[in-house]
Amino acid sequence: MLVLDGAQGEGGGQVLRTALGLSLLTGTPFRIERIRANRSPPGLRRQHLTAVEAAAAVGDAEVVGAGVGASALTFSPRRVRTGDFRFAVGTAGSCTLVLQTVLPALMLQDAPSRLVLEGGTHNPMAPPFDFLARVYAPLLARLGPRLTLELERPGFYPAGGGRLVAEVAPVPALRGLELLERGPIVATRATALVCHLPRHVGERELDVVRRKLRWAPGDLEVVDDDRALGPGNALLLEVETRHAREVVTGFGQRGVRAEDVARGAVAELQRWLDADVPVGEHLCDQLLLLLAIAGEGAFRTLPLSGHATTQLDVMSRFLPARVQVSDDAAPVVRVTRG
Repeated sequence: MLVLDGAQGEGGGQVLRTALGLSLLTGTPFRIERIRANRSPPGLRRQHLTAVEAAAAVGDAEVVGAGVGASALTFSPRRVRTGDFRFAVGTAGSCTLVLQTVLPALMLQDAPSRLVLEGGTHNPMAPPFDFLARVYAPLLARLGPRLTLELERPGFYPAGGGRLVAEVAPVPALRGLELLERGPIVATRATALVCHLPRHVGERELDVVRRKLRWAPGDLEVVDDDRALGPGNALLLEVETRHAREVVTGFGQRGVRAEDVARGAVAELQRWLDADVPVGEHLCDQLLLLLAIAGEGAFRTLPLSGHATTQLDVMSRFLPARVQVSDDAAPVVRVTRG
């Protein structure tokens, strides 16, 4: 049985989620200690416990020690099940992270699955629904599996209550992927999602986008969505190129001006644009795992984040071959598998 240190690397929930996903995929049991030791408060929070429960249901697993606040647990999968699943975080914690925990195993089975997940769909510390639907799912399809996503209701902090439906059409094995060039920009779009807040919040965000990025008025849209259970705001900046797509999100927060939310999102997108790479920082986290599972491929991206290097460390404990990271033209790195 593998023994993992939950405090390694960035020391958050990434170690646990990656371990759960790879345990399901490989059938390898593990014990993790010092869970989220670098976070305050440490230990399992509700959203992490939901990820454990989801992995246990999908993997028919025996779990020892799981509970809110727990600092250690043992996870032993038996077999991967497919079919219909429903998981509720019960708070505004991210349900997209729960989905990404069980997806690697479900996308390589011999039967499809359908998941209904409830909780936060637009969280600052997790990939929002729109990123998964617009960036991750199309890229996953190029490797073989099809992931169809539907947002039934957005969920923001602190109310939560969001709901998404994911349908997974699996394949026997992943194809390799080379994503080395971004290519010319073919489309841009900025969407200010406003839920139970004044419309001018979104309008002010889009005004910054128009001035800073010089995008055309036809590329800017305020979307009022009253399905959410509580107030929330997300600014989504999408760029489609010949070979890639990126979505950068800025989240409205109490006490933060709409203009500052937009400036932060624009700065993050500009960093990606200036680097001329096809893979952004957040997509890199997910693509590392797909590349390792596929066994071949390469992509160019920005310098790896703490999340990404933690991902590599955990992957090396479950998978025999290594993903190589080498310097390209600064500040770009090349990631290669195979």
